[in-house]
Amino acid sequence: MNATQLIKMANQIGAFFASQPNPEQAREEFAQHLRRQWDPQMRTALYAHVDAGGGEDLSEFVLATLQGLRGQIEPTAKRA
Repeated sequence: MNATQLIKMANQIGAFFASQPNPEQAREEFAQHLRRQWDPQMRTALYAHVDAGGGEDLSEFVLATLQGLRGQIEPTAKRA
């Protein structure tokens, strides 16, 4: 899946969660959704895009959540 598709999906999902009344809870639930529903390759690709300076095409909510809760969302390296 390419970055454009991932960004579109993240922004659509983020729009749903951003509409919730409690912003902190919304960010936590968005992070949980990505962890549970997106496979590690998708999350890794999204962070690669952000790290390459492509965060401007993500909504403010999505980018802030990805940056603020990175440790909860980004897949950890597999240990040998």
